[in-house]
Amino acid sequence: MNHWDLTTVAAPPRQPQILTTTDDGRAIVLALEAGGELADHQVHERAWITVVAGEIEMVVSATGERILAGAGTLFEFDPGERHEVVAKTDARLLLLLTPWPGSGHPGATPLNEKAHARTRAAERQHGVG
Repeated sequence: MNHWDLTTVAAPPRQPQILTTTDDGRAIVLALEAGGELADHQVHERAWITVVAGEIEMVVSATGERILAGAGTLFEFDPGERHEVVAKTDARLLLLLTPWPGSGHPGATPLNEKAHARTRAAERQHGVG
């Protein structure tokens, strides 16, 4: 068993701290300073975002819906669902991603395929193939 106090895990602003990673998922703590944001983005996995401390505004990109949320609020996003996070105060978030890595995530590519992809990219850059 592992355990963490999410309120005290060292997580300097904009430097996400990976707590644990398995094939089933990844848990990450991240801090945002007031006014900081995670600009419009998406992930390859199903994502759960919990506000641990502070206040954020969650913006759902597809609808433009804006939700003010404080500690204890949980959001769930489908893989590929776009969203933005804006910190209204200094905030701390827990991000859960599952499965890890999700389909289409660069980390899901086996190492031998990555090596071939790099070689093919280099060949295209130099006019080979």
